[in-house]
Amino acid sequence: MNAVATSTPLTLARVPRAHIAWVTDVEWHALTPPEARRLRELGLDEGVEVEMLHRSGLLGGGPVACRIGRMTVALRRHVAAAIRVRTAPADAG
Repeated sequence: MNAVATSTPLTLARVPRAHIAWVTDVEWHALTPPEARRLRELGLDEGVEVEMLHRSGLLGGGPVACRIGRMTVALRRHVAAAIRVRTAPADAG
């Protein structure tokens, strides 16, 4: 698996395919109550490791597929944009 280094804030929607990131914050207020409940049920919260698997739609503007633990999950683009992440330092490989 790849890790990409970044020092700027990044959302899950912008993580490149096949890269790993860790959730730093979720903008809960940007989500509807059912969307927020679903993320919590999936265990997606601060510190969770997420691997970006796939983007769909023209120019990557559609839903994203990512791996959370052993689950593969599809998230709407605006939901992924509400999830802030950090990526591994460059030396982590």
